[in-house]
Amino acid sequence: MQTHYVSCLGQSGFHRLGYREWAGPRGAPTLLCVHGLTRNGRDFDSLAQALSKVYRVVCPDMPGRGISENLVDSAQYAYPIYLADLATLIARLDVETVDWVGTSMGGILGMMMAAQPGTPVRRLVLNDIGAVVAKAGLERIAGYVGIDRNFETLDALADAMAAAYAGSGKLPRAILMKIAQGAARLKPDGRFGFAYDLRIADVFKTAPPQDVDLFSVWDRIGCPTLVLRGEVSDVLTAETAAQMTKRGPPAKIVEIARVGHAPWLATSDEIAVVADFLRAPL
Repeated sequence: MQTHYVSCLGQSGFHRLGYREWAGPRGAPTLLCVHGLTRNGRDFDSLAQALSKVYRVVCPDMPGRGISENLVDSAQYAYPIYLADLATLIARLDVETVDWVGTSMGGILGMMMAAQPGTPVRRLVLNDIGAVVAKAGLERIAGYVGIDRNFETLDALADAMAAAYAGSGKLPRAILMKIAQGAARLKPDGRFGFAYDLRIADVFKTAPPQDVDLFSVWDRIGCPTLVLRGEVSDVLTAETAAQMTKRGPPAKIVEIARVGHAPWLATSDEIAVVADFLRAPL
């Protein structure tokens, strides 16, 4: 795995987008893995390591997360900037097509990219996100995003993550600690916090959360799509997932038992579901 940066042009000038790349076999197709709202590309370490046997896997940190630069104006933490950055990244990678795994926000970005005319997205995996983003899940997220939390140890941060994400308790401790390490930032006082710009929460302050209907985007997608749903997710409801099979792209729904928003894609069974979909004939 190697770490790289690409300069992306936004509304306030250039900013650096960091990404990690697992090279894969020579000539391998490219898989782009895009994380959720408060997360970063390290969430995909286990998935990337497994799939790099057949893929060139690229995991960016979106602006304000992980190793990427913060944006000058918090109002610019929005989908148009993110999509432009990802288009720049795809150009940097010098490929015509990508397969896409997107968790939560990363899945919304994948839907938006896949819905565009001439899209480079060949296959799409949506991890616990769909054509309607449920109000209940957005209210829960709004309740914690942007809070400056401090943890004396990495173990304490991992425990907080396990408490916040339903189903995390079934993860082996070693995997949970690996995810926590990727999500953490060491602060100047020696304590740990989460590695994202707290100002990404500003958008939640402009209006109370409501259901977000993305069926107009979903209906324009044409590529094969896998939708993973956590059994107890409050972001992607079972009703929405069922509706998604009746319209839009050819979609397969797989429910992950005893997991909420969102599956970590870090256990062998979850990785196998993604791998089987990606290696199926187009």
